[in-house]
Amino acid sequence: MTFATRTLAPTTLTAGGLLLRPLRESDEPAVAEALRDADILRWAAGHATVQAPVHERAAVWLRQRTAGWAAGDAYFAITDGTTGEFHGALSVREVNRLPDQAVVGYWVTPRSRGRGAARTALDAAARWALAAPEDSGLGVHRIALDHVLANVASCRVAVAAGFRLEGVMRDFFKEPSGRRHDAHLHARLATDRPE
Repeated sequence: MTFATRTLAPTTLTAGGLLLRPLRESDEPAVAEALRDADILRWAAGHATVQAPVHERAAVWLRQRTAGWAAGDAYFAITDGTTGEFHGALSVREVNRLPDQAVVGYWVTPRSRGRGAARTALDAAARWALAAPEDSGLGVHRIALDHVLANVASCRVAVAAGFRLEGVMRDFFKEPSGRRHDAHLHARLATDRPE
């Protein structure tokens, strides 16, 4: 199956005191610090990043993401809207790989966990992606999200941001060690109403 990739205009979103802005090369020190966290490396960094030498991981991770907007994928830094403190990252990718659909992923730094940053950022990005193009959105109908069952905190974030649990995907995720994990599939639709 082929799909038309469209360039996305770099976008900035605000919500609940957060600023979601395109990732940039100057985020490398904050990303390098975040990539010292075992959970981010295990669940969210990707195989190419984990296999890179430690001193190159942040650059490897950022390279794809800073170029992502031109390839039709949105990669945001989650930052404090006042201080600029880096809280994490969020992506809206595979936009329209399947008609009217996208996939989201996110992580937050250990210091930012439990403060609502992931939920607030995820909700803001979902609202943007689900909004009609005439309202400056992407106009997708469905956004999918997956996480390994062992990542209970990510499940709580997904549900709190309006992503309903749809099922379990067996052996879906392969961590850098080679171990496979079952994963939850969540989704949020443009027609969903808050519960």
